[in-house]
Amino acid sequence: MAKRVLVADDNPLIRKMLCRLFEVEEDYGICAEAADGEQAIELALKHRPDLIILDLAMPLFNGLEAAHKIKKMMPHVPIILFTQHAKVGITLLETNGTIDRTVSKSDPGSLMESVRSLAPA
Repeated sequence: MAKRVLVADDNPLIRKMLCRLFEVEEDYGICAEAADGEQAIELALKHRPDLIILDLAMPLFNGLEAAHKIKKMMPHVPIILFTQHAKVGITLLETNGTIDRTVSKSDPGSLMESVRSLAPA
């Protein structure tokens, strides 16, 4: 059974790109897409994904706020912060504990490596 991934980004083009990335993966599939942090939390509870990809800068709840709330309810689900502010994300990763990995949007090729290491098929 394919691992279920939830994608949250307020940019519809980024969400579409991520969905296409997972369409070619046999072992992973998108279970839900969110346009903001609040929707990401709701969809995480509804769909119970195996892995979550969050943008840092989203409306209603940013990626860190959403990750914090999700980790309280689903502590074992890995969360990747997919952001153009990767250096900030890495610093937050080291101090926050709610983000499992930070991947720069300027290096989307490394995203699947992170997905595979955090949620092996």
